[in-house]
Amino acid sequence: MKHYDSLIIGHITKDFNIDHLKNSSEICGGAVLFSSASAFALGHKTGAVTKLAKMDKDRLESFTIGSDDIYCSYCESSTTMRNEYFTADKERRKSTCLSCAEPFSLNDLPDVDAEIYHFAGLLYGEFTNEMIIECSKKGAVALDVQACLRHADMKNGSMYFEDWADKKEILPYITYLKTDAAEAEILTGTTDREKAAKILWELGAREILITHNTEVLVYDGKKVYTCPIRARNLSGRTGRGDTTFAAYINERLNHSIDESLLYATATVSLKMEKPGPLNANKNDIEKYISEFYSDYNK
Repeated sequence: MKHYDSLIIGHITKDFNIDHLKNSSEICGGAVLFSSASAFALGHKTGAVTKLAKMDKDRLESFTIGSDDIYCSYCESSTTMRNEYFTADKERRKSTCLSCAEPFSLNDLPDVDAEIYHFAGLLYGEFTNEMIIECSKKGAVALDVQACLRHADMKNGSMYFEDWADKKEILPYITYLKTDAAEAEILTGTTDREKAAKILWELGAREILITHNTEVLVYDGKKVYTCPIRARNLSGRTGRGDTTFAAYINERLNHSIDESLLYATATVSLKMEKPGPLNANKNDIEKYISEFYSDYNK
């Protein structure tokens, strides 16, 4: 039986992007793509579980992990998104869901073993509560809460966010929870990221990671940790949170929160310099730490 540091579950997308200058581009995306690239760059044994239409199987070529570690099920349609960005920093955007792949079930999981079962979804309904609970019996569960808050109206493709009705039931099964600042506010009702992290910890998740365009925050029930993002440019901003989260949770298998957070923020800072999934190795990331995080690397 194969053993992975993390098995990442999510839909790979084709994204049609329009920037603030009305320039258009097409690129494969999705949390499963960015997350697997991040974990793999740091040297972790990484598997990816995804679903798409057979006619779109060329999307799998965008993964940086080996083909033997990609577990793909075919279904009627793939997930496709349109993203229109209104500012140069890509903080404001309108996203439209053009099509959706089928939800995942326990039957889609390969017969492998993993330290972390990472749910890297895009839309509400991609995973069942049963999947999360069953995976928590086999290893740590990591959850990007986007897939619990973001909904798609497939009549017109519009997407909207709602609070997660099952959060009190499911958060106690989560070892690592990732939100961004806006999602944390939806879940907790506060714009204060430290307060939000503490509320989410009290609801049951054991380590809370909240991303922001300036820093990443982690709370473990005892202490709040932060580390700044020091990207030289933002051309590869898409996938920022996915890259950060995967780097953090995989480093946590063998390192402290401080060390893991440093590697995560350096990894995402490097990734943001180019569009697409991170294509680097651990030496590149450690070089970035030496150059841009010398005040943290003591």
